[in-house]
Amino acid sequence: MNGYRCIACAETQSADFTGFVCPSCGGNLEITYDYAAIIEEIERSGIDRARSIFTFSAFLPVQRPAERFPLRIGRTPLYPARRLGGSLGLRNLYLKDDTANPSASSKDRASAIVVRRAMDIGADVVSVASTGNAASSLACVAASVGLPAIVFVPETAPPPKLTQSLSYGATVLAVRGNYDDAFDLCLTASQEFGWFNRSTGYNPFTREGKKVCAFEIWESLDGRAPDRVLVPTGDGNLLSGMWKGWLDLQAVGLIDRLPKIDCVQSESSAAICNTVNALRASGRVDIDWAKVSIDAVSANTIADSIAVDRPRDGLAAVRAIIESGGEAITVPDDEILDAIAEMSRLSGVFPEPAAAAPWAALKRMVTAETVAPDELVVCLVSGSGLKDVAGARRAVPEPHEVEPSLEAVRAALKR
Repeated sequence: MNGYRCIACAETQSADFTGFVCPSCGGNLEITYDYAAIIEEIERSGIDRARSIFTFSAFLPVQRPAERFPLRIGRTPLYPARRLGGSLGLRNLYLKDDTANPSASSKDRASAIVVRRAMDIGADVVSVASTGNAASSLACVAASVGLPAIVFVPETAPPPKLTQSLSYGATVLAVRGNYDDAFDLCLTASQEFGWFNRSTGYNPFTREGKKVCAFEIWESLDGRAPDRVLVPTGDGNLLSGMWKGWLDLQAVGLIDRLPKIDCVQSESSAAICNTVNALRASGRVDIDWAKVSIDAVSANTIADSIAVDRPRDGLAAVRAIIESGGEAITVPDDEILDAIAEMSRLSGVFPEPAAAAPWAALKRMVTAETVAPDELVVCLVSGSGLKDVAGARRAVPEPHEVEPSLEAVRAALKR
């Protein structure tokens, strides 16, 4: 790490900068690196194959733990989904199954880097605003190292996610309002009480955790880049992190081409997709990112993990989609619900609604012929269906109620 750069105005800050956002324009920051030093480190030490997110420590802006980190974070499976892909005529579909993370979502990589950063600087308390997954993730990772966590969630957050956070011992504040209200309150409270705020689209270290997912995909594909990665998108941080990871790999010569990063949003929460499509429709080539704004929407979707009115890392996500040549796809909630059952039945991976959205989008892309049958495609499965059983329950039929007899079983099988 050698500093920070504003995603909007490109102003830079040194590595000892203690703020969270650009002091000039208030834009989000990305962490920058001395890639020559990373290359030297890799050539000298290689990539440690320990089953840990810190395998890729040369690319991370935190101190490598002296002892093994308490939880196995990241290093989740990349499954070839032959039956699922075959249903669309796709020959090379993979599922990156982040339900295997400790808190059962993609958020754990970001939480690990933020908690490690908090430990590096001696922070006493970590905080976060979340629709649910980042809250349970931070609570989980903080509990593993004994760091107090305070999480802000909208009062409508799914009970399983609240239960997770409470079980890990976090202080849970259910805000009467939506995610954006929780975000604003978390920001104000964290500044007032001196908490280290993990909230995405504010803390630049979250993107550095999320980019590790790209490293893992690269490693699982034996050093190759896929043709495209479909990412469920709410505030935009997961998508911008995915793009940052591939850029890092290219910068040190570990890949010679970049994948397309496809943004998937619910039609009812599509601020980032709307902005991408508007920019492309305008025909603008040389975009002044300091002048691009993300118009807010009124999010109302079954996919609570990607329900965001004002995407807090929206500009970085829009840049990533456009710079990678990716698609911006919106899908209705009924297709997201259908995708839960289809993915589960044809792959054995059980997604929450947001995590099923990439499969729903891929079906639309195949119909529109924007993806070829031989493309190597990765869908990111960002969270477990167990985190929102009520949502998943709407996607499957009722069970057969039977009397305790063999005859009743035979009758049920004929229905």
